[in-house]
Amino acid sequence: MPEAWVPDLGRISGAKYLAIADAMQAAIECGRLRAGDRLLPQRDLAARLGVDLTTVTKAYDQARGRGLIGARGRAGSFVLPQPTVAAGPPPRDTGMNMPPEVPGGSLPAIWERTASALLRAEGAGGRLHYTPAGGRAADREAGAALFARLGLASEPDQLIVAAGAQNALHAIVAATLKPGDVVACGAHVYSVFLALARRFGLRLAPLARVDADSLDMLCRTTRVAALYLVPTNDNPTTRTLDLAEREALAGALRRHDVRLIEDDAYGQLPDRPLAPVTSFVPELGFYVASVSKILSPALRVAHVRAPGVRDALALAGEVHMSTVMAPPLDSALVTRWIEDGSYARLAAETRAEAKARQAIAASVLPAGSYAAHEGGYHLWVPLPPPLDRGQVAAALRAEGLTAIPSDMFVAGDSDASALRVSLGGAIDRAGLTRGLTALEMQLSAGGCGVGVI
Repeated sequence: MPEAWVPDLGRISGAKYLAIADAMQAAIECGRLRAGDRLLPQRDLAARLGVDLTTVTKAYDQARGRGLIGARGRAGSFVLPQPTVAAGPPPRDTGMNMPPEVPGGSLPAIWERTASALLRAEGAGGRLHYTPAGGRAADREAGAALFARLGLASEPDQLIVAAGAQNALHAIVAATLKPGDVVACGAHVYSVFLALARRFGLRLAPLARVDADSLDMLCRTTRVAALYLVPTNDNPTTRTLDLAEREALAGALRRHDVRLIEDDAYGQLPDRPLAPVTSFVPELGFYVASVSKILSPALRVAHVRAPGVRDALALAGEVHMSTVMAPPLDSALVTRWIEDGSYARLAAETRAEAKARQAIAASVLPAGSYAAHEGGYHLWVPLPPPLDRGQVAAALRAEGLTAIPSDMFVAGDSDASALRVSLGGAIDRAGLTRGLTALEMQLSAGGCGVGVI
């Protein structure tokens, strides 16, 4: 009977509380658990699984954050009704952290004009065929030119073109790491990398603060294979390493021979981009820059710089195995825009809109109640007790504002209660103001003065 549902943890790797929540979600999606079904009390489930109560409590919190279950006081936890998809066009997805749509922006017109020119050009048919593993030479050369502007010298043969940053990260992990390898990271980490770590059996070693001293200390007792880092406008915490921190961190990586996976999704959004950490330790760094986080998620293109040609060939093979290639026409569009200057102009439009939305956030939310990057389009909002992150996130989603609970990003045992609030996507400025006002009301009800991380 549903009340006695117990997950099978026999084949899991990674955090058990996440495995319990994932199993619960799968049981709901397949119909084994239905709306209104009562779950075992947390203490009883812990006893049946042979785990401590804290693990099950975190699993139930995770499930609440996903909108899967709710609590009815002493009656316990119950499965919530799940939304159904109505007939007709699908709703616009605001669940991803993506660039804001720019009112009156030039992207649609430039896209149409460039695509038309590419398809009318002599030899255009080649752009509709399979590409060489790792991307065409012209596309890799454009990526090298883009990286040079950021201060990262690269040879085209060191670069590959992947079908977005997620595909690039998958290729890097698959080509360079093995089950059981230790990867240092922040206490909160981009959820896609968390999923990759679980899939490949990696051991994450969260650092209280990602800096040279913390990495040095970890490496004294642990063989660390790699460091995963979002150096500018970290997802989710928004922290940015300054230039001195980047140089010092590169020194620690070199001292301990630790590879770097630098996921610089937002590095091109500041007015004056900082040099990548990889530029200080090029022999150890895998550097990823995604077009989807700068211009549009519809452009499935990421440029990846490997430490050497051999590494690049290995990445190209993994990209081919998983997705064959980045979309050829998308790659051609991005290359043309890098060459003719359109890429920089489009990035400037995204930057300006992100700043405008940050100004809205600053006008609505209490000073010191969140962390943000001036050119970024998400906030990190610590929640004061007694606010429940899952409930607040659900309330904001009802207002059209995307908010993801902090437990979706936890790499270790952090119990910090916070939300990643997205300012981008399809929501317009009026809707954003309304959603942020709802957040301000929640913070006021729970108490302010929570400080900035």
